[in-house]
Amino acid sequence: MHPMEPGLRRQSWFGLKRHAKRFLSMPAPHAVLRILGRLVPSLRSGRLPAPADLLEVEGRVGGASFVMLDPARCENAKQLYWGGGRRPKADDRLALDTVVALARDADVFLDVGAYTGLFTLAVSAAAPTVQAHAFEIVPAVADALEANLVRNRLEMRVALHREGIGEDGTIRVARGDGGSALPSFYSSRMRFDEGEIVTIRSLDSLSELIPEGDRVVIKIDVEGTEDDVLRSGQTFLKDFRPDILCEVLVGADVGALGELIAPAELRPFLVTNRRLEQRPGIVPDRRHRDWLLTAREPAQLRELGLPVA
Repeated sequence: MHPMEPGLRRQSWFGLKRHAKRFLSMPAPHAVLRILGRLVPSLRSGRLPAPADLLEVEGRVGGASFVMLDPARCENAKQLYWGGGRRPKADDRLALDTVVALARDADVFLDVGAYTGLFTLAVSAAAPTVQAHAFEIVPAVADALEANLVRNRLEMRVALHREGIGEDGTIRVARGDGGSALPSFYSSRMRFDEGEIVTIRSLDSLSELIPEGDRVVIKIDVEGTEDDVLRSGQTFLKDFRPDILCEVLVGADVGALGELIAPAELRPFLVTNRRLEQRPGIVPDRRHRDWLLTAREPAQLRELGLPVA
């Protein structure tokens, strides 16, 4: 990574994070963590380590189940462990439930910034007729995603793309297998001195993968480059008018995001702890980071069983 790249020191804990996690994942210290988790629910956020000897966890959504491997290194699997098969935070649970409900009424699911595949696995389990495409730029994370697909016998149903979505080109990405956890904070705007060359393709180019008239759901979680994804797909957005779950971080260029979704006439709904709240425009929220961008009316979302303000 470039020596001036921000965020590295926060992630490393000055080199102590790996040792602290290893200690807390041992049987005796972890038993104490479990007791504290029962007494202090806020600790069950998924940030605490899972047991070192736990190989996989089961996730549940929409009456279906799936499996995620390696909770010691995978943040998503670790969340499922602490949440008893569900994401611990209420807004995160609603975000996943929303995508699954929309996918059940769709033909194609695009997971842009798939990480180890939580959304892909959940959609594939709960909406078995949907064709899923998962995009991940970090080589080690894509390896873990592939292992999850194989474990769930989805390698023939889900297309894994070791590439990103944005302006056409290539970038160099570090493998991402050297830390205590698989990295979830890499983006296509980061610069690495070493790593693998990864292709970035436009969202518009995905039209060739999708039959005309198909209903499309997209999840976008690309650490601040959401505008690049949407900008590269203006024709795609107008042609398919997809339902989009999009992470919007504080500091995002919301003016650009609003302009990019306007031609497709997508409405913004903030995903809160209890419901989807329609807003006049996208404004980053410090408590909730996920937005549903959709052409559907609130009544249509309620028909899918979603809680809408």
